Amino acid sequence: MLELNGLYKVFNAGTVNEKRAIDGLDLTLEEGDFVTVIGGNGAGKSTTLKCLLGFVHKDGGTVKFFGKDFSENEKEIKSRVGYVSGGADYYVTKKLKTITAVTKRFYENFDDTAYRGYLEKFNLDENKTVKALSQGMKVKYSLALALSHNADLLILDEPTSGLDPVSREDLLDVFLSLKDDGKTILFSTHVTSDLDKCADDITYIRNGKIFASEPTDTFKEKYKLAFVKKDAFTDDIAACSHGVIRLKDGLSVLISADKTDVLNIETTDASLEDIMVHLEKEEL
Repeated sequence: MLELNGLYKVFNAGTVNEKRAIDGLDLTLEEGDFVTVIGGNGAGKSTTLKCLLGFVHKDGGTVKFFGKDFSENEKEIKSRVGYVSGGADYYVTKKLKTITAVTKRFYENFDDTAYRGYLEKFNLDENKTVKALSQGMKVKYSLALALSHNADLLILDEPTSGLDPVSREDLLDVFLSLKDDGKTILFSTHVTSDLDKCADDITYIRNGKIFASEPTDTFKEKYKLAFVKKDAFTDDIAACSHGVIRLKDGLSVLISADKTDVLNIETTDASLEDIMVHLEKEEL
């Protein structure tokens, strides 16, 4: 469904502010996969997804959808891909039905019956203007459009960003229903509660590079969490740690799971949030 090889993107090339935002990413999605791209702010998540669809020009590497090179088959590929972003902008004074009438002209396979079904499912009134919608409802409208042209692959770029907990939970239920229907989904987020809800597989990006790409449970099993007093933080613990966070009464330390017996210290299981927060403190 999707294959990236050696994807990279450089901003401000040739200047003192040059930054390689994406540094040689490789990623593959098979039909029916639900892969969540995670990482801190500025890690390269959104830049990666935008490079996939040509919203940002890539500086190297290849992108293939459905076995076809994107640059040579852009129109066909975009007709089979649904893209939804938490920052989607529409003309705020236009009614939804007006925006839909324009949008559907770009898709030969737009299904009016399916669209009406998603309007009902998401409780959307197409006679409302965009400015009358909450941020969560705007995302649902984007999703209705994406699903109504029979997209084979959904790319969701931080769709829950900025939403309140109730709206976010509502949308995650929608995404899980799509997963149950067998949709192939690439989902980016930095909200760890989203991961606990829906992430079967994760691709963790740090500083533009893939740090890990594997089943979520496999990733979590690699780490343990230890709480130690400052004066008990030895060189041996430091050598096995992957990030340290200061607490009021000591230190929270992320430890390699295979080193816990050697250190002989008490540990607990680490959540995805624990792991991400500590790893972002680790010096690469």
